[in-house]
Amino acid sequence: MTLTFNSEKYQELLQQYQPKLIKTEEENEKALALVEELMHRVNRSSEENALYELLITLIEKFEQNYYLPTKNTNSHSMLLFLMEEQDINPIDLINVLGSLEIVNKILNLQQEMTRTQAKALGKFFNVDLPCVHLNTGLTRRSPDPPASPTHCTISDNRHRGLNSH
Repeated sequence: MTLTFNSEKYQELLQQYQPKLIKTEEENEKALALVEELMHRVNRSSEENALYELLITLIEKFEQNYYLPTKNTNSHSMLLFLMEEQDINPIDLINVLGSLEIVNKILNLQQEMTRTQAKALGKFFNVDLPCVHLNTGLTRRSPDPPASPTHCTISDNRHRGLNSH
């Protein structure tokens, strides 16, 4: 059974929900709620699928701009972010960086990361190597990479207590 697209029904949905460029967290939350509602709807129509896809595109655009920081992300904060995200302790990086002493020096900003160490960490955390340099962001590997690199960050104060793990 092939569903046909009814432009009039789609126009009605657009008038009802009035999707637009998302500029605030509140607007994002509303769009997410609608996406969740549509996602769980049984027998979604072609028009509802089109609205669903439009909302996902708007949400992704907002979240890329709002939640992902600028190109000024440094490798130290990226390392901390990735460690926290994947629940990695300093001891888990010994095989990647060579010794706990080196791991702790890098984490405590007592030693800069070398290009070789950055590449090894990139491989360990599964991030694209071209962006694993000092003072740049990291791009997540994905089957369909985005048109421009994605950057992640955390504040530099998250390194508190890393020696105690």
